[in-house]
Amino acid sequence: MWAFMSRAIPWLAVYGFGAHIKSTQKKLIILNKGIVEEFPLDEVQNLLVVGGHTLNSTTIFHLLKNDSYISFFEPDGTPVGIIRPFGNCNDKEIQHIQEDLPRHRYATIIAQASLRSRLIAIEQLQDQRGSDLLYDGELQILHKALNELEYLVKLEEIRRLSNLTTDMYYEILSRDIPECFNFKRRTVRPQCDPINAMLSFGYAMLYGNCCVSVIGARLDPDLGLLHEGPGALVQDFIGPFKTGMVDSVVFSMAQDSLKLGDFELTSSRCMLSETLVKNLISAFKKSIDNQKIDNQVNNFLKAIQKIEDFKVMY
Repeated sequence: MWAFMSRAIPWLAVYGFGAHIKSTQKKLIILNKGIVEEFPLDEVQNLLVVGGHTLNSTTIFHLLKNDSYISFFEPDGTPVGIIRPFGNCNDKEIQHIQEDLPRHRYATIIAQASLRSRLIAIEQLQDQRGSDLLYDGELQILHKALNELEYLVKLEEIRRLSNLTTDMYYEILSRDIPECFNFKRRTVRPQCDPINAMLSFGYAMLYGNCCVSVIGARLDPDLGLLHEGPGALVQDFIGPFKTGMVDSVVFSMAQDSLKLGDFELTSSRCMLSETLVKNLISAFKKSIDNQKIDNQVNNFLKAIQKIEDFKVMY
């Protein structure tokens, strides 16, 4: 399976296995399972090769001559390496811009969007359930936190409040999960219950897809805004997407189809069955919207270049 972005976004991704990537002096040609797609070389600024495909040396030559990058990834979206034209340092210029950004302003917008998406998820779940999931005062606390984010001065304060409301979100939604699955809150790895294990699996898929877009935009994935550490910028982007692209799938499955036989509990972790993993992959392929991710990354790239205002989708 492979897919490509809108021509308005200057990167092209080839996913899966078995595609043949060829070229003429003016066109990039992708052959996959009898389907042929052609793209003008001058519109491909970064070819993203995700998984196992055939790429001949002539195509590499044509792309580099056209001042294009070629980026390679594991099937799960983990970056492997980049081939860049000799002497090209555009990515370093972008990284310098990232380093000089007013992180506080961007972090506030991301934290607000993440919290809004979770408030919407809670309200939708309450509507579906027809009863109140919230304890007295919880909704007021969340809305107060949303308002307070705009006035916080330090990044540490923004992160603290963002983490607090995130913890509240998972605890609230846990009240709608059958007790037999023993999900009380979001936990760190290794996961000891099926809900946390499913969430982690979905977030890993979402992270991989977003990382491909971040590299495609020649952004440094480690230069975060709200988050810090390896992959921090990717974590910034996926935060507001988690509720709609992953959480909705996991919590729906937990209510409707998850069975005790779908997982195994050991002394140290929860192991998901092969069938459940296949079902999760199928569901996440439908729920994870690559076009929306690409648009978010592209908006950020244009925002830091002062082409348009920064806004966060969810």
